[in-house]
Amino acid sequence: MNERREDVVRAVAKERAAAETARREAEQFRRVAEEAREVRDRHRDAVETARQERELLRETAETARIASEETRLAAEAARTASEEARAATEAARDAVVDAVRATADALNAALEQMQVVEDLRRALREIRDMNKIDRN
Repeated sequence: MNERREDVVRAVAKERAAAETARREAEQFRRVAEEAREVRDRHRDAVETARQERELLRETAETARIASEETRLAAEAARTASEEARAATEAARDAVVDAVRATADALNAALEQMQVVEDLRRALREIRDMNKIDRN
């Protein structure tokens, strides 16, 4: 009976040792699982940070694209305005040239009229002079 008792004590001791080993292994597994959760959480945070940075870069790129498009439109408007200004300048130059020609033509016509008047005065003087001579 003593043997049986010793066998039971040994069996209980083995079971306790096995239970203690299982408890230690379970605790070790719990620690590893907790560390894995922490690593997973850090990884999730890093992925979220990268996603937010990528979104910010996308928004920045979109803002830059819009600004670039607005700049392109402004440059196109400036080019169009420049072209219109060039055409208006050309038209104004043509108008000035026409005005100068018209002024020159008017001055020539006035000069011709003055020459006619002068010729008529000279002819009148000659006639008067001839009449004075005939009266004498």
